[in-house]
Amino acid sequence: MKNYKITVSYDGTRYKGWQVLKSTDATIQGKLQMVLSALAGHPVEVIGSGRTDAGVHAIGQVANFHLDEHFSAEEIFEDLNRHLPEDIAVTKIKEVDDRFHSRYQAVEKTYRYRIRTSPVPNVFERKFLYQYGQTLDVDKMKKAAQALVGTHDFASFCGNRHMKKSTVRTIFSIDLVERDGEIEILYCGNGFLQNMVRILTGTLIEVGRGERAPESMPALLKAKERKQAGYTAPPQGLRLEKVTYETMDGRC
Repeated sequence: MKNYKITVSYDGTRYKGWQVLKSTDATIQGKLQMVLSALAGHPVEVIGSGRTDAGVHAIGQVANFHLDEHFSAEEIFEDLNRHLPEDIAVTKIKEVDDRFHSRYQAVEKTYRYRIRTSPVPNVFERKFLYQYGQTLDVDKMKKAAQALVGTHDFASFCGNRHMKKSTVRTIFSIDLVERDGEIEILYCGNGFLQNMVRILTGTLIEVGRGERAPESMPALLKAKERKQAGYTAPPQGLRLEKVTYETMDGRC
């Protein structure tokens, strides 16, 4: 058996997220496993670097799987892109060490969230940004964002209210860029909780429209209560940009 690492891009609009669900076949992991299992003639498990929510996109999701040696990387690559739906594509494939695990060995993940602040909707990219339609105070949002950078307990920003595992994560950077009637927020960290990026974004938007003070972020972190944070921004504005593996790709 050989271990293969793949990079996957997908438009998540019509999918229920990454993870396989018993109730539907409309998941990214499910589609990949369906194609690979048909190729191999037996069930193949695809391990993703992490889960993306329903409606969230990716340009640099990473996954790995094991297949019998008689398949070459080129054959697998061609078969996947021939049989996957048109809104999912494998952009890279590489044979890796048998011990490589896409989830456990990831050291950084980068997400991008796009907010359309112009009152004129962007009709051609409506599936890939949040059509907010109002101006926001970006300077205040930047100040609040800097208070969230570092190693903290992000329980207030976790969508799973019954989370039993640690909610401590490290955010290396949060960068906001404003241009052409949009705000882009780039989040880079060692991992993110369920809905965390979208809740962070909703909270920063509330700061940007004057409903929260930038200085309130430390108290919000200390509270460790989901109800204290902002709303969950919609999924279509979010995209997983890249997953970094220190020994293979270098740090972001």
